[in-house]
Amino acid sequence: MKVILTEDIKGTGKKGDVIEVRDGYGRNFLLPKGLALPASEANIKRFEHVLKAFEKKKERQVKAAGDMKAKLEEFTLNIKKKAGQDGRLFGSVTPQELSDLIKQKTGFEIDKKKIRLDDPIKSTGMHIFSVHLEKGIIATVKLEVEKED
Repeated sequence: MKVILTEDIKGTGKKGDVIEVRDGYGRNFLLPKGLALPASEANIKRFEHVLKAFEKKKERQVKAAGDMKAKLEEFTLNIKKKAGQDGRLFGSVTPQELSDLIKQKTGFEIDKKKIRLDDPIKSTGMHIFSVHLEKGIIATVKLEVEKED
C-alpha cells in the first residue's frame, strides 16, 4: 500500500514522503491515527501544496531567528545578584532568570530550554552564554553580573 506521511515517523519516514508500507500497518495504524493519507493523485497534489506552505513558514522562521540573533548579540544584559566579599554569588544565575531578562530587555520570548550555559554562572563579572534559536542559528549573548547592594 502506498501512503503519504503527514508526520515524521521514526523508522518509517519523514513528513511528506510517499512510501510503500504493508497493508495492515497502513490500514490499521497509520491511516486511523492520521499519520498518513492514501497515496492517490489528488492527495499527492494537495499535500505538495501543504509542504510548500510549510517550507515557506520554515524560511520565515529562520529569517526571524537570524534577525533575533543579530539583536541579541548587539548588547550586554545586566543582572544584579547577592554576592559575598570575594564576588561569589549566593546561588547561581538560572536559565529561567536569563529568559526573563531577555524578554524584559528585548521583548523576545525565549524558552529556558534553548539557553545553554557552559558552566553555571556563580560569580560576578562578564559571562557569555548561548541561545539556540533554530537549527544552526546560535546567538552568543554577553551577561554582566553585578553585586547587589
